[in-house]
Amino acid sequence: MSARTPSTAGSPAHRSGFACFVGRPNAGKSTLTNALVGQKVAITSNRPQTTRHTVRGIVHRPEAQLVLVDTPGLHKPRTLLGERLNDVVRTTWAEVDVIGFCLPADQKLGPGDTYIARELAGIKKTPKVAIVTKTDLVDARQLAAQLIAVDKLGRDLGLEWAEIVPVSAVGGKQVELLADLLVPLLPEGPQLYAEGDLTDEPEQVMVAELIREAALEGVRDELPHSIAVVVEEMNPRPNRPADKPLLDVHANLYIERPSQKGIIIGPKGARLKEVGTKSRQQIEALLGTPVFLDLHVKVAKDWQRDPKQLRRLGF
Repeated sequence: MSARTPSTAGSPAHRSGFACFVGRPNAGKSTLTNALVGQKVAITSNRPQTTRHTVRGIVHRPEAQLVLVDTPGLHKPRTLLGERLNDVVRTTWAEVDVIGFCLPADQKLGPGDTYIARELAGIKKTPKVAIVTKTDLVDARQLAAQLIAVDKLGRDLGLEWAEIVPVSAVGGKQVELLADLLVPLLPEGPQLYAEGDLTDEPEQVMVAELIREAALEGVRDELPHSIAVVVEEMNPRPNRPADKPLLDVHANLYIERPSQKGIIIGPKGARLKEVGTKSRQQIEALLGTPVFLDLHVKVAKDWQRDPKQLRRLGF
C-alpha cells in the first residue's frame, strides 16, 4: 500500500485503494473484474476453480483509482494446491480496503456461501459489499428473493453489508454503479498506478493464463484442476523488419497423468491446434503484435500434491 496524502482544502478528495472479490468458485468474480476494468485481465471459464493467481485490475477515474484483486474461490481443499489457494484468499482479505462478496443470482445460497460469510464476519474493520451477480439469468421475482436471502444471511451471522448491489457483468448492468459504491469506501490517497495501466500482472503470467483458459474450454470435469501452463520463453524473433515484428512464445501445458494427454491433444492433434489458435488470437490482442505460439503437453505426475513441483509451476 502506498503512503496516503490528505486532499488540499476545497478540492474533492482523491481516493485510491484495493478491493477484492470473494465468493465460492464460479460466482462470476473474474467476469466482473474484466467488466469493471473494461478489458480482459482475468481468466474466465464456466469451470469452477479456474483463477489461480490474484490478478490486479485497475479502474481509473478522475476522482479515484480502484485496484481490483481477483482471488481464487474459497473452497474445501482436497490437495496441497487447494490449501495454498485458500491461503492466498485469506492473506488478500487481510490487506484490502474493501471486500466484495459475489453471490450468483441464479443459485440458491448454500453451505459454501455461509462458510465464506462466517469467515467474513470475523473481519471486523473492512467494509463488505454483497454483490449479487449474473442477474441476466433470472427474472425480477427470483432476483428479489435472492436480495432478501443475502440480506438475511448477513443479519443471521452478524455481518453488516455496506451495500447490496445486483449486477450483470455480461450485460453491463449496474457495473458502473458498483464502482460508484466501492469508491467512497476507499481511503483518500494518490494514484497507485500510472494512467493507462490496466493490470500489474507480468505479461508472461497473463499469456500463460490465456493458454490455460483456451485449454479449459470443453474439457471433461477432471481436467481443470490438473492443467498448469508455464511460458518457458517469450522473445521477439531476431532479424525481422521493423514493420513486421513476430513474437516467439514457447509454452508447456502440464497435466498430472499420461491418460490426460490424449484429452488435451485430441484426435490427430486437433484439440491442441484449436487451443493454440484460440489462445494465439487472445495473446495477439493483449500484446498488440503477431505471435508464433509453440505448445507442448507434458506430464508432471500428481503435481498438485507435490510441494517441489508446485514451486516449479509457480504456486
